[in-house]
Amino acid sequence: MSGLCGWIGHGAGAADNRVLIEAMAVPLAAFDQNPVATLQASRSALALSARAQSSHVWQGDGLLVAVWGEPELDDGAAAQGQGQSQGQGQGQGQGQGQGQQDGLAERVARLWRRDPDAVCVKLGGAFALAILDDAKGDALLAIDRMGTHQLSYQTAGEALVFATSSDALIRHPKTPAAIDPQGLYNYVYFHMVPAPGTVYRGQQRLLPGECLRFRHGGVEKRTYWRMVFDEQPQHSFEDLKQQFRELLRSSVLDAAGTQPYGAFLSGGTDSSTIAGVMRELNDKPVNTYSIGFEAEGYDEMSYARLASKHFGTSHHEYYVTPDDVVAAIPRIGAVFDQPFGNASAVPAFYCARMARADGITRMLGGDGGDELFGGNERYSKQHVFALYDKVPGLLRKALLEPAVFNFPAGRHLKLIRKARSYIEQASLPMPARLETYNLLGRFGPSQVFTAGFLAGADTGAPLASLAHTWAQNDASSLINRMLALDLKVTLADNDLPKVIKACELAAMEAAFPFLSDRMVAFSARLTARQKLNGTQLRYFFKEALRGFLPDDIITKQKHGFGLPFGVWLQKHKPLQQLALDSLSDLKARQIVRPEFIDALVGQHLNEHAGYHGTMVWVLMMMEQWFKQRSAPQS
Repeated sequence: MSGLCGWIGHGAGAADNRVLIEAMAVPLAAFDQNPVATLQASRSALALSARAQSSHVWQGDGLLVAVWGEPELDDGAAAQGQGQSQGQGQGQGQGQGQGQQDGLAERVARLWRRDPDAVCVKLGGAFALAILDDAKGDALLAIDRMGTHQLSYQTAGEALVFATSSDALIRHPKTPAAIDPQGLYNYVYFHMVPAPGTVYRGQQRLLPGECLRFRHGGVEKRTYWRMVFDEQPQHSFEDLKQQFRELLRSSVLDAAGTQPYGAFLSGGTDSSTIAGVMRELNDKPVNTYSIGFEAEGYDEMSYARLASKHFGTSHHEYYVTPDDVVAAIPRIGAVFDQPFGNASAVPAFYCARMARADGITRMLGGDGGDELFGGNERYSKQHVFALYDKVPGLLRKALLEPAVFNFPAGRHLKLIRKARSYIEQASLPMPARLETYNLLGRFGPSQVFTAGFLAGADTGAPLASLAHTWAQNDASSLINRMLALDLKVTLADNDLPKVIKACELAAMEAAFPFLSDRMVAFSARLTARQKLNGTQLRYFFKEALRGFLPDDIITKQKHGFGLPFGVWLQKHKPLQQLALDSLSDLKARQIVRPEFIDALVGQHLNEHAGYHGTMVWVLMMMEQWFKQRSAPQS
């Protein structure tokens, strides 16, 4: 589990701190076995576990610096290529000397000395950062603009403890694990725990583009970067197309780095585009990897094969079986430091594992394309709902709504039922309208959770958090407001952790070409109509790549590596047993009502396996998360 951890404001000396920081760092290397570099002073310590090219540490003059990732630093200085001075200038302990290859951490330290507020602004790309000034009791924590890396923190008296994994953070004696019912409630609502919250009391996480300053025992947070949309047309289509194609090549090249790499290939527009650009940049066929399922309506291997044949990639396939799912479930529960309920982590893991067996150490993913260029189906659906706002209020209230809702026997007529549903959804404000089909909302919190558990959770918090994020962006168009929301909730909180952790479980790194700073800035300059033209999704993206991507891929419906869990659950006995055992054990935790679990598996699942299977998965993975770390109950 690559990443960093540490603290400031605690300890009796460097020797004792070294023992503690090494213990904290154990979870960071649990899956990929990367070397660990440690730094320690009298009242602070840092540890960083990563491959050499992503590990940057420096210590000198009472300052400890760790940078995880391969960011660019725009400090006006070329990389020094020098190691640190003996003693104070290098990492100590296991993995000694990691990060000395380019002097990045030392350059960050110099910039911090000159202008602390400029450090985050001048760092680009994916990173997590920690700077500790032991003598002054001053610290800076930060993560990248897209939230590719996560960073949790907790204050305890005069100390600040932090880690990119909560599994490491709770190993510090000042921040022991204590489950937060709100975190679990948010998990069941969203199928993940969205930042800034965590599943532990007292712990918080930084948001994308956010940094934290710790001084004199106090915490100050600020947003150093936020997505700003320029919705006025500035360039012709041909100019934009040329810029886009050049950015694709440079972003893929940067993401690939110098190590053996391959790419996920689902056959969708994003993964196919990356595969095609990879092939453009290489004289030899590049490696692409796909997952299939022997389940009707779930397997899209034909599109991956089409993309591979079109671009001439060296393609590799694996068909995930129900037995594979049974084997993966406990491992998925272990690798995530928060409960995580996106079942697509399973096929992503098997895809990455297949690549790792071929000697690949970095996988490129197409994540971010939908959230930058307008590719999710809900964008077009919300556009249709928003049209209702354009109908004059008097006409809506005096004519349309009375006619639809008072129509005789309307509930028996399909057209009238659809009209009622449309009006009901269209009348909801954004972003609450996006949660119309939320599973927890459909069942009702009081039907799902025990009364004792609900006493410690705010059932309105999930929607309030969405509304807060929605309000942070002032874009004038509906599509850009939705994109800004999804960059946080769908991408940073869900899709990126899914791919990164699935890759980590396979001892693999993940990189995302669409999330380069320049690509993100380019997408912000596109007009709203270039992203969503009526109900046409990612209009510019597809038009700019006509002739490059196969037409069948441009016009296909979005799918991806969805797992047929509900379908298999009805037929595969070992999967049934694992799910039932997990849910049975979950009953004893007094979080979910036993009656609800019984109804879920005894009635609802038979009514609609795909829909209700999702709730089975979410609850099963909560229990698996508990089991894998023997976490305390709330």
